[in-house]
Amino acid sequence: MKLSRRMLGAALGAVVATGMATSGWAQSATQDLSRESVIETIKQDGVVRVGLSLFVPWSMRDKNGDLIGFELDVGRKLAEDMGVEVEFVPTAWDGIIPALVSGNFDVIISGMSVTAQRNLTINFTDPYAYSGMAIYGNKELIEGMTAEDLNSPDVTFAARRGATPATVIAKAFPDATLLLFDEDGASRQEVLNGNAHATMASQPTPNRDVAQYPDVLRLFDGELFDPRGEAFGLRKGDPDAMNFFNNWIAQNWRSGWLKERHDYWFATEEWADQVAQ
Repeated sequence: MKLSRRMLGAALGAVVATGMATSGWAQSATQDLSRESVIETIKQDGVVRVGLSLFVPWSMRDKNGDLIGFELDVGRKLAEDMGVEVEFVPTAWDGIIPALVSGNFDVIISGMSVTAQRNLTINFTDPYAYSGMAIYGNKELIEGMTAEDLNSPDVTFAARRGATPATVIAKAFPDATLLLFDEDGASRQEVLNGNAHATMASQPTPNRDVAQYPDVLRLFDGELFDPRGEAFGLRKGDPDAMNFFNNWIAQNWRSGWLKERHDYWFATEEWADQVAQ
């Protein structure tokens, strides 16, 4: 069956019209996503709200009670580059993801490593820092023991509730007893007091703690556990925010700024006299 010139023109017109409608819908959907991005909220409010949890040397309080640390440098530089103010929102670690999802702040910048379980609830940017974890323990309790010997019902670990070390300890040493605490320093204190054999933390915390208490603590030599990158945590469904933060991280890796700040906080003790020991 032959199509007349009029029928062919009508058919082509319908195709073009459908294409234009689809394109218009896609453009409208993209604009809606852009308007709903947290980036627009930050620009409108003139402030980026950063959720973080306190642990050395990522974020901590100095002797005057002011927040200092690697995350504070990152958050302030991010706000400066965005042309806005920054508000830090200290939050308990085990509640920091629910607080982000609830809208208590715009982004998590708190040394959070990327895990599949966390990624089910929030999205992660590219890494802005890299670290690994080491085991250290009470010298008297672990005398003559290797890391492999720690996987025993007679051994007690201490760790922070909801933090990555707790998950890694449970997986790597399933036969050991695991005590969980809400505060980061409580795990170290349990080991110092002899109530736990060992704990695990991201470097440089193990090196710093062992150097501070050389008569009581010992570091287990060997490979770092669970080496991975730390990333910003974002609410799901925000491609504009993901694009902006990833580009910001990439730019500050290229410039060397992230490495320089990370080296200062993690490879030196130049800041140590600012905090109470």
